[in-house]
Amino acid sequence: MAAESATGATPSAQRSLDPSRRQRSDARRNAVVLVEAAKTVFAGSGVDAPAKEITDLAGVGVGTLYRHFPRRSDLIVAALQHDIHECLEAAHEFATARNPWEAVLAWIERFTAFVGTKRGLATALHSGDPAYDDLPKHLMDRLEPAFQTLLEGAVASGQARDDVAAKEVLVTIALMCQPVRGEQPSFNQRMVRVFMQGLALD
Repeated sequence: MAAESATGATPSAQRSLDPSRRQRSDARRNAVVLVEAAKTVFAGSGVDAPAKEITDLAGVGVGTLYRHFPRRSDLIVAALQHDIHECLEAAHEFATARNPWEAVLAWIERFTAFVGTKRGLATALHSGDPAYDDLPKHLMDRLEPAFQTLLEGAVASGQARDDVAAKEVLVTIALMCQPVRGEQPSFNQRMVRVFMQGLALD
């Protein structure tokens, strides 16, 4: 039987009653909720969306947002890091569940959604804010190897041409996902599909 303290509570009960532990747990939960809300809001309103739009969706106060993410760039970086992680998980999932070319197409669709829903991100990345200095390289360092594995599988199976590198594909698609004045995102998505057709071998 677990030993009891002078208050009569077991150590495990004491831990569950510890206010500092509850506060840390609440803080972690709030950070996760804020990042998820930011991803949703950024997709609809762009990365310059009002902070209140994010906090209203997250169900927390603006003060909570700024305690976790004092600068807008902090929140943008956190949202991107989360998306990068999801892209990496998707690469593994597609590689094990689909044929090589279908895995490539499914992952590119996921990557297109990731890049295309961050309206205003390109402007932010070129704003001179040092918070973004390492982000483009970090993004490519993480995603390029994952996509390279998928692409090599498609090349080995005779479904994709072998003279295009993973980095070339990713950079091209990122550029193709930039907003086009007067066009909906479906325009960019169609152009990406056309580009991917050129990568395939009949």
